[in-house]
Amino acid sequence: MFENKHSITLLLNASKTYDRKVIEGIGHYLQASKTDWDLYLEEDFLARFDNIDEWGGDGIIADFDNPEIQEALMKTTVPVVGVGGSYSNPDDYPDVPYVATDNYELVNTAYQHLRQKGIERFAFYGTPKDEHHRWSEEREKAIISICKADGYDCQVYRGHPIKPETWQDTIKRLSDWLQSLPTPIGIIAVTDARARHLLQVCDHTGMLVPDKLCVIGIDDDEIARFLSRVTLSSVSQGCFEMGFQAAKKLHRLLNGQKCSTKPHLVPPAGILERQSTDFKAIKDTHVMQAMHFIRQKACRGIKVDQVLDYVGISRSNLEQRFKEERGHSIHNEIHHEKLRKACSMLKNTSQTTSEIASVCGYPSLQYMYAIFKKHFNKTPREYRDDAKGVVSEPDNLDISDIKLEDE
Repeated sequence: MFENKHSITLLLNASKTYDRKVIEGIGHYLQASKTDWDLYLEEDFLARFDNIDEWGGDGIIADFDNPEIQEALMKTTVPVVGVGGSYSNPDDYPDVPYVATDNYELVNTAYQHLRQKGIERFAFYGTPKDEHHRWSEEREKAIISICKADGYDCQVYRGHPIKPETWQDTIKRLSDWLQSLPTPIGIIAVTDARARHLLQVCDHTGMLVPDKLCVIGIDDDEIARFLSRVTLSSVSQGCFEMGFQAAKKLHRLLNGQKCSTKPHLVPPAGILERQSTDFKAIKDTHVMQAMHFIRQKACRGIKVDQVLDYVGISRSNLEQRFKEERGHSIHNEIHHEKLRKACSMLKNTSQTTSEIASVCGYPSLQYMYAIFKKHFNKTPREYRDDAKGVVSEPDNLDISDIKLEDE
């Protein structure tokens, strides 16, 4: 049996990835429990609270990263649960049940990922100080503290607000900052959106990612992931769990139970490793250049000769350098990059295998099937079906016994 219906408002901006995942978690709690809530959410998914005092509902889940919303709800008489970011100062938390993304752990997860790659220089691309971006300031403080504890300096750049009329100047200044940094270096961006700025600048200026600059964002925003040639590594926030826990707390309040105002910190959901942090300590500048070109062009059907033209040295010279640095041929590197892309698309998109074969530069679907049978002993379709499990992606592939289209 369902309990009495309650009218609940969600003061969340569902136009943002973060808030949408929180709302998804709330919905999951409703499906998994016996709650019968009538949810109110603005039609355009924006949080409006101008007349919140006149609203006759039973409870509220609200975005407390927005200081205006937090202020507007201070005197409300209905149960309120806040969601937002964590704070290093306990006095900054609101005096209501509160579920927070753990800003320190988000940054620490990104930092540890870069450290595991062998990075020993660090930088942080944040946002200008703003009361609406308190989470950014907390993440900045976190990376400075983490680096200091390990004996590293951290270069911090807050950049500028993003406006159409100042965009070109903003990118120019960001470019100047990037080119002033020692390399190789790992840069943690406060969000995926800001990480995309970094990748754009690197693409325009020819700065090598990840060979010179490793870039990692926070949010795992699908839109940001596909808007750059180099796919973005990102830390995924536990937003779904935040929504679930916020709904659970409000449910307790509506049932007349006590609910602690001690903040409930939710750790990151995980890290999604992609090209932007695929760092390997390559010392040879010619191999580094070749790797950059291959990452950018492999799926466009490039051949070894085009790599040689780009780098500007003889085949025997570059092949020898590749064997020393990478342990395999230039040819293998091109096919490894194509297969890596195919694996990623099979796991993360709904495109057909024929479409994926074409996007990845394979001459035919049958050829891609032969490659997958060789290295995984399964077809691309079977690989996709198994993708929810732990499936290793190819590394240092030996394709010498498969007839390749450019041999």
